[in-house]
Amino acid sequence: MAEKKSPASGWPIVQGDFHSGDPNSPVAVVTMGSHLDEKGICDAGAAICGSCKTENLGLEKVIANIISNPNIRFMLLCGTEVKGHLSGQTLIALHKSGVKEGRVVGAEGAIPFIENLNADAIKRFQEQIEVVNIMESEDLGAIKAKIAELTGRDPGAFPADALVVEVKEAAGAEEATGEVRPLSGELALVHARMKVIEKMVVNIGYRDKFAAGVYSGKIEGLMIGLIVSFAIIGFILMG
Repeated sequence: MAEKKSPASGWPIVQGDFHSGDPNSPVAVVTMGSHLDEKGICDAGAAICGSCKTENLGLEKVIANIISNPNIRFMLLCGTEVKGHLSGQTLIALHKSGVKEGRVVGAEGAIPFIENLNADAIKRFQEQIEVVNIMESEDLGAIKAKIAELTGRDPGAFPADALVVEVKEAAGAEEATGEVRPLSGELALVHARMKVIEKMVVNIGYRDKFAAGVYSGKIEGLMIGLIVSFAIIGFILMG
């Protein structure tokens, strides 16, 4: 029998739009933008099942609940992708390539910026989890069959203990049910472009400061050159 470890106290540690099952199961199911029979999926053997509609906070909550339970070794992606956010593609990109300067490397979603997961949490997610992708499938029979297959491959708990990270919510980001309300695809793109413009403005500011320094240096050099030239001419005339 595969070796098991205790998940973090009170697991799942982060509230969200999901249903929890057997904490000893090696499979976490993420239904992306679809709302499927989460209880039925957990009854079929999943440790946890729920949607992930955003490529930032929603993704962080999924990962926080996974790495706080060392028994979970597979993340099964199913259901339909979320337009604009592409949270499924972002999860895959994060697992493969990590984060650079706060942005998920290779992510194609509108705002794939990570704020609550540090390097240790991301590395743990990458090492603990094998991603299994059957996205666009909402067939409960196929999903339950895949859970059974993965359970049969259970390698046992990850060697390290549960890793707990805090996921901070933005004020008003959740409904009373605890579900994160995603931006529309169009609004998400606007936010992404605003962030890009903000970075461009900062970079332009740095370039302007550099150019000003270079110009100032040129003027100073020119003045020194003129003074030296006049001094040499004066010495020649006096001689």
